[in-house]
Amino acid sequence: MGRTIPSVRMEVKKIAERWEKTAKVLKKEDRIYAEKLAEMAKKHSSEVFYAFDDPLEAAVFSVLLEILKAIDVDSGLLLPGE
Repeated sequence: MGRTIPSVRMEVKKIAERWEKTAKVLKKEDRIYAEKLAEMAKKHSSEVFYAFDDPLEAAVFSVLLEILKAIDVDSGLLLPGE
């Protein structure tokens, strides 16, 4: 028997694909950021698959995690273990 309910991972992929499609209609200076958001959403889809039932929540969590990592690298505000 096949799966009748799509997995969170598959739904996160669909969300990221919609975000990529949306990026194409944005102004050139905004497009790169929208594409990066879509990339960030997919980055942790395998891991968050187990933690979230809502694919949008999983996608947003992945994006926020990547943003915090970028802030940490750029500013050194967050220390490992904090």
